[in-house]
Amino acid sequence: MKIQRITYLSLGTNQGNKLENLQNAINLIDDTIGAIQKISSIYKTPSWGFNGNDFYNICLQVSTTYPSETLLSKLLSIETDLGRQRTNNTTYQNRNIDIDILLFDDEIIFSKTLTVPHPKMLERKFVLVPLVEIAANVVHPLEKGPLNICLQNCTDSSEITRIPDSLKRPISISEKYNYIAIEGNIGAGKTSLARMLSEEFNAKMILERFADNPFLPKFYKDKERFAFPLEMSFLADRYQQLIDDLEQYDLFKNCVISDYYIFKSLIFAQITLQKEEYLLYRKMFDIMYNEIAKPDLYVFLYQNTDRLLENIQKRGREYEQNIEASYLQKIHDGYSNFIKTEQTLNTLIIDVSDLDFVNNHHDYKTIINKIKKA
Repeated sequence: MKIQRITYLSLGTNQGNKLENLQNAINLIDDTIGAIQKISSIYKTPSWGFNGNDFYNICLQVSTTYPSETLLSKLLSIETDLGRQRTNNTTYQNRNIDIDILLFDDEIIFSKTLTVPHPKMLERKFVLVPLVEIAANVVHPLEKGPLNICLQNCTDSSEITRIPDSLKRPISISEKYNYIAIEGNIGAGKTSLARMLSEEFNAKMILERFADNPFLPKFYKDKERFAFPLEMSFLADRYQQLIDDLEQYDLFKNCVISDYYIFKSLIFAQITLQKEEYLLYRKMFDIMYNEIAKPDLYVFLYQNTDRLLENIQKRGREYEQNIEASYLQKIHDGYSNFIKTEQTLNTLIIDVSDLDFVNNHHDYKTIINKIKKA
């Protein structure tokens, strides 16, 4: 599990559309750095150390998994993306965006590129006032006192005015959803995505226990004989696992992410079972399905058949190597019918045929943004 760190950032702008500059920076920080937990009010202050337009200043509380030097690098990239042009001039200048790291947990950092706590933060009301608004009782690592006391001791006499405008805080996935189910065909990447999301958002992870099913290898060798015991054992295990895990609230996890939804049992059973077997199976399924909690978001990963076969071959499970394209198409048709008819689920379909979200961070962020906006 990645370690979540709390960092406090100061943002300032005095050029162009200042509200838009701040909101764009907030959105990029949320997309690339981590979840924004708090945003201060906006404070207008005169330019510091030079003659220029008034600044709009805010502070953010951000949860991030990045180490401090990586965080700095990404913040500099955000400034560049938003049009900031740095020069060798050491004097203060107008800028469309300026982002500084004020605090990084309770760490004290002195490196060639970064000093934390920010060495000038205690001298500047345009930093301390918005910071105290969101972190009054946070202790300054060097001063050994809370920030609200640091503000009282600040000798800066600059005028600072809170303005009535406000900024929108992006809502993180773990705040928006309590339970997310990731689904897809065999080899679509649902388990990989569930693992990645669970790690990033500190979620409780529920993974299907297919490897423990003794009927699965036998089924791929003799489908007619082992279809019914396979589907019944999967149904019983999925039901028990979801009942147990969804009812146990974990104080240290933000949400639940699973790599399957129990309805997949019915989809596969429709394909593999004979008519009489399916009718019996359906009676059992309906009883169990009514007792299972429904996900807040049902994500279906679509992969074209060629990519599915390629992924199945790559992961090298011996009992899967003889899976045919026609069998994958039947599974896809089953999911399609389910999605069309199950109107009670909040469903998001993502085509990942041309995405490599495991190895390409940009592709992974594309999926996260789709989930955020679902």
